[in-house]
Amino acid sequence: MITPNLNWLKKLGPGLLFAGAAIGVSHLVQSTRAGADFGFGLVWALVLIHIVKYPFFQFGPRYATATGESLLDGYKRLGKGVLLTYFVLNLATMFTIQAAVTIVTAGLAANLFGITTNPIIWSIIITLICISLLIIGKYKLLDNLMKIIIITLTLSTIIALILAYINTSTIPNFTQILPKGSIEVGFLIAFLGWMPAPLDVSIWQSLWAIEKQKDKTTEFNTKEAIFDFNIGFTATLILGICFVSLGALVMFNSGETFSGSAVQFSQQLITLYTKNLGPEMYIFIAAAAFTTMFSTTITTLDASPRAMTKAFDLLTGKSFKNMYWFWISFLALGTILILIFFMSEMGVLIKIATILSFLTAPFFAIINYVLISGKHTPKKWRPSLQLKILSWFGILFLIGFSIWYLFSL
Repeated sequence: MITPNLNWLKKLGPGLLFAGAAIGVSHLVQSTRAGADFGFGLVWALVLIHIVKYPFFQFGPRYATATGESLLDGYKRLGKGVLLTYFVLNLATMFTIQAAVTIVTAGLAANLFGITTNPIIWSIIITLICISLLIIGKYKLLDNLMKIIIITLTLSTIIALILAYINTSTIPNFTQILPKGSIEVGFLIAFLGWMPAPLDVSIWQSLWAIEKQKDKTTEFNTKEAIFDFNIGFTATLILGICFVSLGALVMFNSGETFSGSAVQFSQQLITLYTKNLGPEMYIFIAAAAFTTMFSTTITTLDASPRAMTKAFDLLTGKSFKNMYWFWISFLALGTILILIFFMSEMGVLIKIATILSFLTAPFFAIINYVLISGKHTPKKWRPSLQLKILSWFGILFLIGFSIWYLFSL
């Protein structure tokens, strides 16, 4: 009997964690909504933003494995002000981002598992489950868990898309659209801001890459880190197109208006899919939606505290015991308080967070490029001319689009 060689799967890690963090609100909510409102008209934006952001995300694991230190260490080398800017920006957005992903996960759990429809109770349950998993297994469990989640998510989403295409009675229109008007432009910026993820996720990538290198059972060098990242990044692009397509095939011109409530939104989402694809598809839709959001919730709950711990240590010049658990507790508590007291304003908070993510993208793009191209990176692993040209294009695009948005307000 021939047994498959799964060593390549063991070597994957930070790239799939990137996919787990990225494939969340940006895909399930924003991409589906893009398909529902614009049909296939924003596929250009989805593909373009992946191309634009690619080098800056890739620089995270590239720098970490080439130097043995995280991007945050590199930021400090560029000047303490750069590191402090990141610390303040992350502190300003991490609670809203965690609240956004948690409440959507809670809404899906309420529809999938029943028990209670109270999203606050489900948010607390999900947060406690995530913290427990991180306490028990730490990075290694997160690494292994994400492989199962991403495979499940990919298969269930592709199955749902194939059935949606088979069952559709309309001919898809692939005419591309440039949104006009403040509302449509605002949606486009929010869509680009979190697609596939905010650029500061590159920092998480570098921290996960360092953790992966501590696992002595597998070798994780720079070449393997870039391959690993490319796998995860490609998954985010493919699944982004899948969710836009599902929204376009199932919801476009349906006349359905999405609710601002997480539980009602989740119910609408699942109902629309099952109504068009058949009730027997409920389990595939529910599995795709819930694994999408749960993977994002647990990875963001790990990554933000990991980044804040590292940044705080570097800024103070000291290493504090249990600082990671302080930040994870602080983030969990802050998230629940936001959901309790600002539930009615969640839509506004999410919009602010996504737009802020886009407007700060040029900052992270520039410093990541300067760091990977400079003296702190070994010459062998500095970007090629082609990657430099793509980086220059990406920086100009992000700056230009940000200026266009600010003038369109």
